[in-house]
Amino acid sequence: MRIMKYLITSFLTLFLSFSVMANFTGLSNFGSNPGALEASYYAPPSEKRSSALVVLLHGCAQNGEQLAKQSGLLGLAKQHHFSLLVPQQSLSNNIKRCFNWYSSDDYHKDEGEILSLKNMITQLKQQLSSKDIYIIGLSAGGAMTSNMLVNYPELFTAGAVVAGIPFPCAKGLITAISCMKNGPSQTVDELVSLTHKLNSKQNAWPRLSVWTGAVDDIVNPLNSSMLAQQWAQLSERPLKVVVNKKFGYTHTQWKNTYQEVAVELFELEKLGHGIMVSPTVKNGGEVSDYLLAAPISTAKKVINFWQLSPYKVGDK
Repeated sequence: MRIMKYLITSFLTLFLSFSVMANFTGLSNFGSNPGALEASYYAPPSEKRSSALVVLLHGCAQNGEQLAKQSGLLGLAKQHHFSLLVPQQSLSNNIKRCFNWYSSDDYHKDEGEILSLKNMITQLKQQLSSKDIYIIGLSAGGAMTSNMLVNYPELFTAGAVVAGIPFPCAKGLITAISCMKNGPSQTVDELVSLTHKLNSKQNAWPRLSVWTGAVDDIVNPLNSSMLAQQWAQLSERPLKVVVNKKFGYTHTQWKNTYQEVAVELFELEKLGHGIMVSPTVKNGGEVSDYLLAAPISTAKKVINFWQLSPYKVGDK
């Protein structure tokens, strides 16, 4: 009986993997790849395809394509006809399959992994005739998303960082662990100053959605709070702060003079490390490792924030 259950489970897992893979096409010949990363993408039929391209950076030990499906992002791409690029880290680059957001070989502009990511995005943007580029990352992928937004702000329309870390926070593994456990050693003002030094000519910054579980014991929630404040200071001033307490979470918005939300922060009560899913709604995601059942779906809320889908009253 146990053998039969094992065989059935293995078959279903294998079937699911093939089903997910069938949605994606491998991306090759995207130029220089000093970070030795791989990538795949989903593109709707050309006659329905929107001009938006979304980049998803997975967390440690994750398969990016699987995360795209389980988070609801792949379903949303199909529903709203945007393209989806999924870079993939390998075990040969990182023993836990994390993006190396803290490595000096990979976080400097136009070097290592971030150059590989930039080249992937640039190639697929041209290939699909995409105009607006968005990026979302979870955990280590969230930290790398912060890196990409700081180093290449002109490349992106907007971004989202989930259970991530502001850049620049760490210089090497030891300081990376400190950032994760304690939050940045820098003040918000210092993070802003360092960001300006890295991109002194940048005036307009991409809009940003930030997410954290309030009891995340892997990445200190202070990282998300300081990231949102960092980005608010980079954005247009003065920004009006609006705080809304909902059932199970707090939603803080920083609005410009036109009442447009430049930065938002979601803090989910009683939840730990992961991306939020709401399995009871269409394309709200499914519960799994680091995919946490919540009153709202990160993917759906972020897509609404980016204005890639029409918002409906009651939409989670």
